[in-house]
Amino acid sequence: MSRIKGKDTKIELEVRRGLHALGFRYRLGGAGLPGRPDIVLPKYRTVVFIHGCFWHRHDCHLFRLPKTRTEFWKAKMDSNHERDTRNEAALRAVGWQVDTIWECQLRDKCVEDRAATLTNLGNRIRSTLSTSTLATDYSATTRGSGTS
Repeated sequence: MSRIKGKDTKIELEVRRGLHALGFRYRLGGAGLPGRPDIVLPKYRTVVFIHGCFWHRHDCHLFRLPKTRTEFWKAKMDSNHERDTRNEAALRAVGWQVDTIWECQLRDKCVEDRAATLTNLGNRIRSTLSTSTLATDYSATTRGSGTS
C-alpha cells in the first residue's frame, strides 16, 4: 500500500485545474482541519475531498472488495468509511461546508460530462457564499484565536 499515490492524482489535478479555471482560489492539504481536506476554499468556508472509490468504499462499479484477505479489507474499508463520516461531521460542526468528488464522477467520462461535474461543483461552492454568513477566516479556525 505504500506505493499508492495519496495526493496529486490525475483526478485531483483535474478538479484543481477546473476550479482554478472557474475563478476559484484555494489552499491545498487542509492542515489543521479534520480529515485534511484535499482542497480548502477559505473565502467560501468550503472544503472538497476527492475520494477514490475503492479506498473510501463508494457504492459504484469501481468498488469491489478483494477476494483475498477479505476480513482485513472489510475492516479497513469500514474504518476508512467511519473516519470519513467523523471528519465530515467535525468540519460541519465548526461551520465548514463539505463537498466530495468521487473518482467515478470523472474517470472514463467524456469531456462534456467532466466539465458538467466541475461546473456543478463550482455552483455548489458559490451557493454557500450567498446562503451562509462567512465566519472568521481560515487561519483563525486552524490555529485558534491566538491572543497572547
